[in-house]
Amino acid sequence: MIDLPSPYLLFLGNATDELAAKTAKALFEWAPEKCLGQISLPECTVKLSLPELSIQRARSMGAASLVIGCTAPGGSIHPSWHPILLDALKEGLHLINGLHEQLASIPILASEAAKTNKQIIDLRQTSTPLPIGKGLKRQGKRLLTVGTDCSIGKMYTSLCLYHALKEAGVKSSFRATGQTGMMIAGSGVAIDAVIADFIAGAAEQLSPGNEPEHWDIIEGQGSIMHPSFSGVSLGLLHGSQPDAIVLCHEPTRTHMRGLSHYPMPSLQECLDLSLSLARITNPEASCLGISVNTSRLNPESRKEVLQQIADETGLLAVDPKLDITPLTERIHSLC
Repeated sequence: MIDLPSPYLLFLGNATDELAAKTAKALFEWAPEKCLGQISLPECTVKLSLPELSIQRARSMGAASLVIGCTAPGGSIHPSWHPILLDALKEGLHLINGLHEQLASIPILASEAAKTNKQIIDLRQTSTPLPIGKGLKRQGKRLLTVGTDCSIGKMYTSLCLYHALKEAGVKSSFRATGQTGMMIAGSGVAIDAVIADFIAGAAEQLSPGNEPEHWDIIEGQGSIMHPSFSGVSLGLLHGSQPDAIVLCHEPTRTHMRGLSHYPMPSLQECLDLSLSLARITNPEASCLGISVNTSRLNPESRKEVLQQIADETGLLAVDPKLDITPLTERIHSLC
């Protein structure tokens, strides 16, 4: 578990497309109260509705950390970023990084962090010892989002559910398992950086026993059907011991992300396998419905697709961005 110091100054680097700045965009959408401003390099063309702040100005306004809110090819730290990251440490800001390359491995940054006694928080690094999974029943309720593919809306669905439950007065927590979710929540575990033997144990630790009526909404990762990332999905399924799952789907995809030779699985196939595996550690696990990302569909097609999926699976099919209420009502029925 990692606790992240906020408020944040969001670093957009030299991003020139929206996808390259998706971490910053998600932070601003889901945790605007933690975002003081943005800072970028001259060639950056992506802007948020935040003030452009110097590091000195952000620090004077109370910023605690500079967050790398953008990506670079290969998940690396671009050399042109080094001066801003170094200045942030000199001015007394912590650095938070969700990319695969670790800031702590860059000597000039590691040296300055030691001088200023500031943290370099590389989210895809786990230094705290983690237990192996035990599979023991824990008090409280848990919901895990799963997917027919990766990068399909599991974090978004989890956050929609969490905020809807919170507004309805249901005791709940959002449990982040990816770098962007961790920055939004301020804590969590980067599950794809955990050694395979300890993924289930990390998931158990992430969602410990709680009050009987409390719901942990656990952000899913990968897909049990994806040849590249199914391992982390299985560890989450077993360690989360979900009472309920929500299957996330994007209906316009024709193949698994990054694998043009692997067609998308059917919803029923993914649903059956997910429930079968979830029931190894929680025999009572059930599916509340299908969360459908319809952002690529026009309004008329959206209605048809949602109805088709509902007819095909016999379950609720909703786009969480448009109306999450039917799914939250199903959660209420389980309380």
